[in-house]
Amino acid sequence: MKVKHFFTELFLLGSVLTNTSFAQESQELKVYNNYDFIPGEQVIFEDNFADAVVGEFPSRWKLLNQQGAINTSDGDKYFVFNDATVGSIGKIEPRIKTSSYLSDTYTVEFDFLIPLEEVMGLCFRETDDEGKFISIETEGTVKTNYFENQLSGNVPAGTELAGKWFHFAMAYKNKQMKCYINQSRVLVIPDCGFTPIALFVSGSQGVRLKNFKLGLGGGMNMLDKILTDGKFISHAIRFDINKSNIRGESMGFLNELAKWLKNNAAVKIQINGHTDSDGDDAANMKLSQARAEAVKNILISLGIDASRLKATGFGETKPVNSNDTPESKADNRRVEFVKIE
Repeated sequence: MKVKHFFTELFLLGSVLTNTSFAQESQELKVYNNYDFIPGEQVIFEDNFADAVVGEFPSRWKLLNQQGAINTSDGDKYFVFNDATVGSIGKIEPRIKTSSYLSDTYTVEFDFLIPLEEVMGLCFRETDDEGKFISIETEGTVKTNYFENQLSGNVPAGTELAGKWFHFAMAYKNKQMKCYINQSRVLVIPDCGFTPIALFVSGSQGVRLKNFKLGLGGGMNMLDKILTDGKFISHAIRFDINKSNIRGESMGFLNELAKWLKNNAAVKIQINGHTDSDGDDAANMKLSQARAEAVKNILISLGIDASRLKATGFGETKPVNSNDTPESKADNRRVEFVKIE
């Protein structure tokens, strides 16, 4: 029996959906029909602050300016900038061993909450330059700051960012940046005009951050590996905490997978769910099966015949990495798509 950590619950496979709950989930995910963000598959940093101490600064981050600490609400931990203003913004940076870790293709994701009239930013390093950043503002504007071209975009009309949790995602490929808030692509930067080597997060008073993930790669069509290698491994599918509900930001990948399956109509696949080693062994097995079934149900709802799909949970029994760091655990929490001969 192992101690169950909150860290894995974002990805652990939960109870099987009832017909009613699946119908509700499918309806909610319809807003993501045109979502095309696919996260990078090589996770180089991930933190949901599960092991951080409430009231303290999180050990896996560097404090660059002002102050902040871990807080909690209903058992959900998050970082909050608690001593910063728009004029003297707080800054925190992931602790990554090398100072230059970004490739020509990568993705960033996090959940955020911004109080009214406050602001947060995703900031970029180019050598020692910290001046370029993308800001998110409560009136619904996402814009570049100190880029070669100053560009801005807005969330859909009627969306109020202030005081609510939202999901931000950014995909970078060869100097092009695409920014998303929840299901909407809000800003495209065709050429940012510089080559980032690292990044950090900024925020003014009361800005909150959680579920931060940085991955290399992303948006690349690697699904043909199912044909050439017999399987494809994905870390792009997200679930609600300790449930089998698939989160909306998973739909970029699942939409592409459904298209691929329609274009390869003879292929049958087995959907394998895997967890890391945190938690009870039997619970991990049950949860992995439930979320594999959830993926199968979504693919069926996207037009894939059920006879082409099989769902199997393996729990923690087939690790591909150690379970001694958050990033290695992230490698083990995965969904595999295996061609059935």
